Amino acid sequence: MMEANQTMVTKFILLGLSETWEVQLFLFLFFLVLYVASVFTNILILSAIFSDHHLSDSPMFFLLGQLAFLDLCLPSFAIPNFFDFLSEHHVISFHGCMAQIFFLHLFAGSEMLLLIAMAYDRYVAIAHPLRYATLMNRHHCVGLGLASWAGGFLHATVQLGFIINAPFCGPNQVNSFFCDLPLVIKLACTDTYLLEVMMITNSGIMSLVCFIGLLLSYGFILYTIHSRSASERSTKAASTCTSHLIVVTMYFGPIMFIYLCPSTMLMIDKVLDIVSLFITPLLNPTIYALKNKEMKAALGSLLSRLSGQVSTQSHPHH
Repeated sequence: MMEANQTMVTKFILLGLSETWEVQLFLFLFFLVLYVASVFTNILILSAIFSDHHLSDSPMFFLLGQLAFLDLCLPSFAIPNFFDFLSEHHVISFHGCMAQIFFLHLFAGSEMLLLIAMAYDRYVAIAHPLRYATLMNRHHCVGLGLASWAGGFLHATVQLGFIINAPFCGPNQVNSFFCDLPLVIKLACTDTYLLEVMMITNSGIMSLVCFIGLLLSYGFILYTIHSRSASERSTKAASTCTSHLIVVTMYFGPIMFIYLCPSTMLMIDKVLDIVSLFITPLLNPTIYALKNKEMKAALGSLLSRLSGQVSTQSHPHH
C-alpha cells in the first residue's frame, strides 16, 4: 500500500450532472425541493414516533425511527456544498471528499443492517408471537440499533482505510455531483484493480448477500402469514411486510448496480445516485406512513397539536 504522503491532490472538482447553467439551475431547484421534503417528512416521522409513548415503546416503530434518522442524515452528507450547484465549479477539499465517503458509507451501511434488524423484528412477531415481548424488549432493540451503527462504522472504516492511503497525484475531476467511491478510486495514481476488488467485495457483494437474505426472510414471513387463517392481524402483518419489501428493494437496487458494475459509468449511474440519495429517503417514511394505520393516526394527532399551537399563538386570549 502506498504511503499517504505521496498524495499531491488537495481538492477535487465535482463535474455535476450537466455543463449547461440552465440545467444546473433546474437541478439545483429540483434537489432543493427533494431535500427539504425529505428533511420535513423524516423529522415528522421522528416527532410522531417519539411523542407517542405507544409508538416509541413498540420495537417496530423504534427501528422505524432509526431508519428515519438515517434517511435524514444520508442526503445531508451527500452534498456538503449544496448551494455551490449554481457556481461554475464545484470544488471539495481532499479531506472533505474522504469525510464524505466515510459518512455516506457509515449511514448507508448502518441502514443496510438496520433493514435486516427490521426483518428480524417482523420474523419474531409472525413466527413467535408469544415470545415477541421477550425477544424484542427495549434492551434487545437498542442492541440491534447499536449493532447496525457498529457494522456501518466498520464498513465505512474499511472503505476509507483503503482509499485514503492510495496516491492521488494528478487527475482530480469526479464525474458526479458528490464524492462517489467508484469514481474517486479511478483517479488514484496506481493500479486500481485491488481497490476495485475491495470495493466490490465490501459494498457490492455484501449488499447482494444481504438483499437475497432479506428477500428470503420476507418470503418466509409472507408464506407463514398466507398459510394461516385470514384475520385483521394477518392482513396488517402482510401490509407491513409488503411496505418493508418496497423499502428494501428501493434501497438495495441502486447500491448493487453501482458497486457491482463500477466500470460502466453511464448516465444511469447518476440517476441511481439521485434515487438512493434523494428519492429513497423521501419515499421511505411516506411508504410507512401510508401503509400503517397507527402511524397515520400518530401523524394526524401530531399535526392537530401543532396546528392548535399555531392557532393559539395567532389568536392569543386577552
